[in-house]
Amino acid sequence: MTDAFIPKSIDVFREGYDFNRLRADAIAGLTVAIVALPLSMAIAIASGVTPDRGLYTAIVGGFLVSLLGGSRHQIGGPAGAFIVLVATTTATHGVEGLIVATMISGVLLMLAGLLRLGDYVKFIPYPVTVGFTAGIGVIIFASQISELLGLALPVKEPGPLVEKLPVLFDALPSISVAAAGIAALTIATILVLRRLRPTWPGMLIAVALASVVTTLFSLDIGTIGSRFGGIPRGLPVPHMPVFSLDLVRAVLPDAFAFALLGAIESLLSAVVADGMTGRRHRSNVELIGQGVANIGSGLFGGFCVTGTIARTATNVRAGGTSPVAGMLHALFILVFMLVAAPLASYIPLAALAGVLAVVAWNMIERPAFAALIRTSRGDAVVLLVTLLLVVFRDLTEGIIVGFTLGALLFIDRMGKSVTLVPHDVEKERPVDNLDSNTVVYRLGGAFFFGAAATVGAVLDRIADQYRNFVIDFSGLHLIDSTAANVIAGTVRKARRAGVTVYITGAEPDVRRMLETHEVQGANVVYLRSVSEARAMIAAKLD
Repeated sequence: MTDAFIPKSIDVFREGYDFNRLRADAIAGLTVAIVALPLSMAIAIASGVTPDRGLYTAIVGGFLVSLLGGSRHQIGGPAGAFIVLVATTTATHGVEGLIVATMISGVLLMLAGLLRLGDYVKFIPYPVTVGFTAGIGVIIFASQISELLGLALPVKEPGPLVEKLPVLFDALPSISVAAAGIAALTIATILVLRRLRPTWPGMLIAVALASVVTTLFSLDIGTIGSRFGGIPRGLPVPHMPVFSLDLVRAVLPDAFAFALLGAIESLLSAVVADGMTGRRHRSNVELIGQGVANIGSGLFGGFCVTGTIARTATNVRAGGTSPVAGMLHALFILVFMLVAAPLASYIPLAALAGVLAVVAWNMIERPAFAALIRTSRGDAVVLLVTLLLVVFRDLTEGIIVGFTLGALLFIDRMGKSVTLVPHDVEKERPVDNLDSNTVVYRLGGAFFFGAAATVGAVLDRIADQYRNFVIDFSGLHLIDSTAANVIAGTVRKARRAGVTVYITGAEPDVRRMLETHEVQGANVVYLRSVSEARAMIAAKLD
């Protein structure tokens, strides 16, 4: 196994791991576990499964992500980005289908890592990621409105936003003042503590306070105990789900969506950790680790696990030094389950909805959103299209369409970056002073298929008017086969007209590309510089 496929945890123990690092990682792991405990249950409930499955995901998946991943600081667990996908899969195929899809997505992620596809996720444009996460934030908040207000819905809550809003509006008369008050208390507590005591575990304190108030005043609102009967004290025995060809075929699209979203989310989280620490993660190892974690999570009854940006950032800020912090975070959550499982029954669902409302608000990166809207019309279009498709259509569709628009925008900008201008080494003399039948032009920037047609038309016009045509490639940084074929076409046309083409300053890779596309022959001369071309033309005139 090369270093490119070695988990970061092995690197850490190779370097030497002492008690001081263990103490720092234990403090960071405990801090993250306190944040992850209520969040994991909230995400599970919002995803249409029982809260214990969110804890299984955080414990098993989180441990394996840190143990086998390619980042020193990544924290794995259930993520808000998956809520809609998991809820849809569960509603369509049941919990068994969800677990099968989760495990298949794990296999897909492992294959993606082994094929080194992690190197390409970084090419997803920034407006796509901002629009995507903002869209997920809107969806998460919309999914919590009924719990935030304690609405009594006459029918099962629809998933799509367009269908959901009329149902919620019709149910507004059934609003529960107690549930809305507990949700507001939770949100206010989190925001106040974040401002006044940012190092305190605001989410856990807010949920605990809401639970105490609900119990003390005997509020008639839903709790984990009344809705789900509480949570078990420990992990279940691992077991394989029942795989059948029909079920695998049915959940395969969901598995691909889990894998795609998991790859994007985890690698974005790893990049955030790199930016905060100055370290570098291994993208493909991270994907392999995420794949194993999803398989492990499914074996214990959990669902999709991925790297989580907020918890990873919390780990870094709390002083975590290695993947041991992430592994300890998972073990601390397990200890909480063993010790405090009965207390979870008293947690009001409105409080967990308040936690997710804050998470959803944080997912909308408002400064980045505003900057992209102001900076570029093209980036604004990509951002808004991605956002609208994620909210009103489909997460995967939003990513694919956004990425496609971003790629087209990049091609358009790169096509405009190529320059073809008259070139004059001796500024005091006109370009064509050497001979009225000679012209020198310089290519600069990136010459590829996006600019091939425009540049080709200009080159052909120039070749019609002169006997000696010098093309200086010294400022060209990139050329592809389409652009090389355009140069070949110009050379063929020049050959028929008796024009000599001098190609100067071409780097070895560029020259090899040109010669491969038959930019050679009796009328083609390769030289090091424009000065050499001028000297050769002058000698011919003499």
